Amino acid sequence: MTYQPEPSFNHGTPEKTGILLVNLGTPDAPTPDAVRRYLKEFLGDPRVVEMPRLLWWLILNGIILNTRPKKSAAKYASIWLKEGSPLRVYTEKQATLLQGYLSQRTKALLAVDYAMRYGNPGIPQVLRKLREQNCQRILVVPMYPQYAASTTATACDIVFGEFQQMRNAPALRTIKHFHDHPGYIKALAGSINDYWMKHGRPEKLLMSFHGLPEYTLQKGDPYHCECHKTGRLLAQQLGLKQEQYTVSFQSRFGRHEWLKPYTAATLKELGQKRIKRLDVVCPGFVADCLETLEEIEMEGKEEFQHAGGGEYHYIPCLNDRNDWIHALTDLVLDNLHGWLIEPDKAELEQSRLRALGMGAKK
Repeated sequence: MTYQPEPSFNHGTPEKTGILLVNLGTPDAPTPDAVRRYLKEFLGDPRVVEMPRLLWWLILNGIILNTRPKKSAAKYASIWLKEGSPLRVYTEKQATLLQGYLSQRTKALLAVDYAMRYGNPGIPQVLRKLREQNCQRILVVPMYPQYAASTTATACDIVFGEFQQMRNAPALRTIKHFHDHPGYIKALAGSINDYWMKHGRPEKLLMSFHGLPEYTLQKGDPYHCECHKTGRLLAQQLGLKQEQYTVSFQSRFGRHEWLKPYTAATLKELGQKRIKRLDVVCPGFVADCLETLEEIEMEGKEEFQHAGGGEYHYIPCLNDRNDWIHALTDLVLDNLHGWLIEPDKAELEQSRLRALGMGAKK
């Protein structure tokens, strides 16, 4: 086993605790080449597509990567911001704000950063960056409220794999999920209520979560149950009755049966019922991205109104809302018990002098 080189170290340097936010990922640019690289990494993950590897390799490289990048690039271009991909822009803002909010709550030395499971900045490079800041404890926060093997677990796979290559590995903690965290639910409700205060209330609220193949539920993935719990708690927080909201699952891909009801079919059905106004929210995403801004806000509106529906409103994700960052701060602090260590300058200086006395060079 060959280990990664250890970062340079000066005796007397205070230890830090690192907090790593991990989101799904994004192409570097809304171009076919960038999207092809992204899709190859994303769809090549065996956690994402559970098929015999040789068969899937042939489908992925022979068909999908030759036909899908151009279409997907056009979709990315339609939602791209001046600063870049919305998912990356908002995740970076969340990390920056979290650093500030934490500094108001504790004097412990904390380093907050973010990474993408697929694309840039990658998890390995950001972990190295945190280690170079002398982070001897790292808390990994997958930014998926509901746990799934294809999201949370695969992010942790990369983290664990990097730790296997470290000679002096930091202490490690991970957050599994926060689908029922009170602060997260309240932030979702606050976002929706704020929208309704400005634009009025709908006839029905649709909560659309990212879909997964049906077999994941049968094999023990808790994602489906956690989505429904989020939906139930959010409806309670909003004071909605059962008939005033619906939970559905979007982004179906391939020929397998996926979790139902499908968002596309639900939008068509609600449109055919002549719903006068439908509002759609995506509680499984904490930052807007292609799946929310293009698939739901744009395509969803077209599907609903083409079927005969009336007004259609997409309610943005939590993004950089203050109440969400406060909730994220609480979530992180809840998982840092015993790690909030304030530096002792006198003790650090004594440690440095002892090390020099024993022959250390610095």
